[in-house]
Amino acid sequence: MLGALLPGLLLVTGCGIRATEVVEAGEPATVVVAPADQLGPLLYFVSSSSASRLMPVVRKPRPVRTGDGGSWEEAGPTGASDALLLLFIGPTRAEHDAGLRTELPTGRTRVAVELNADGVRVTVDIPVTGLSEAARQQLVCTAARARTADRTEAVTVKGTDGVIGPTHCSV
Repeated sequence: MLGALLPGLLLVTGCGIRATEVVEAGEPATVVVAPADQLGPLLYFVSSSSASRLMPVVRKPRPVRTGDGGSWEEAGPTGASDALLLLFIGPTRAEHDAGLRTELPTGRTRVAVELNADGVRVTVDIPVTGLSEAARQQLVCTAARARTADRTEAVTVKGTDGVIGPTHCSV
């Protein structure tokens, strides 16, 4: 009988831990995903530490010299199709070294993106129905974010073998 009462007695007494007041620690933490000086396409790659965890990566446009030779401007992909093309190229060496990878087939892929009443529609010249869930989410999240700046936008992906979606970014 005593053995049955002991666990309950320990719970009631709290094992000697006294209650404390709420400790104010300041504002909640914030994370800057796209610093103002690094605005560029937002791509989603798979973290090597988790089979399905996606990580956003901001690709900073690279500067190029303008025609007059005296000033610089930023060049590089700026549209949704361009962001998806970068996604299919895969992570840079630095991104790869940081533990990011892609589950999409890498290489040259033709991509078209359009926005309609149903959301974002992506057309690619590769098979899509056999892609892993992580690869699908890479496409969906990158397309939704690049086209509308809204990860909740519905995305439909049409490939050479069929259609996936409409679906939403899970990140």
